[in-house]
Amino acid sequence: MAEANMTYVKIRNAMLAGFCGSLAHTLLMLLKNAAGVLPRFQPYDDLQRVLSVLTGAQIHPAAAWALTFVNGAVIFGFVFGKIYRFIPGRTPARKGVVFGLCAWAAMGLVFFPLAGRGVFALGLGLGFLGLAPAALMLAMLLAYSVTMSLAYHRLNERS
Repeated sequence: MAEANMTYVKIRNAMLAGFCGSLAHTLLMLLKNAAGVLPRFQPYDDLQRVLSVLTGAQIHPAAAWALTFVNGAVIFGFVFGKIYRFIPGRTPARKGVVFGLCAWAAMGLVFFPLAGRGVFALGLGLGFLGLAPAALMLAMLLAYSVTMSLAYHRLNERS
C-alpha cells in the first residue's frame, strides 16, 4: 500500500510541477503579446491552425491555449516525472535546462515545420530578426522546464 501511495504522490507532484511550468510559460507568452514583441510569431495561432487541418474542424483559439496548458501540466509533467532521475544534471535547474533544450529542438525541428513556419520558424521572413522566434521560444521553454524541475524537486523533498 505504501508503494502505491508513493507512486500517486510522485504522479501528483509531476503534474503540479508541470502546472507551475505551464503557468510560467503562459505568463511569458501573455507578456510577449502585451508588449507587442514579435507580433508575427504566434505559436498558439499556429497550433490552432494545425489542429484545424488535422481534425477537419474549426478550433476555437481558447482550445489551443487550453490544450497547451493541459499538455504542459499533465502530459509533459507526467513524462518529466518518469524520466527525471535519468535527465543529465546534478541540480534541478540543470535538469530543467536539459529538458527545455530537448523540447526546444523538438519544437524547432518538428512543430514549426509542421505548422508551415520552417525549421525554428525561419520561414516567417523576419530578415535579420529571423532567429528571434527561435530565441524567444527557447526562453519560454526554459522558463517552463526550469520552473517545472525546481517545483518537482521541491515537492518531492517535502513528500
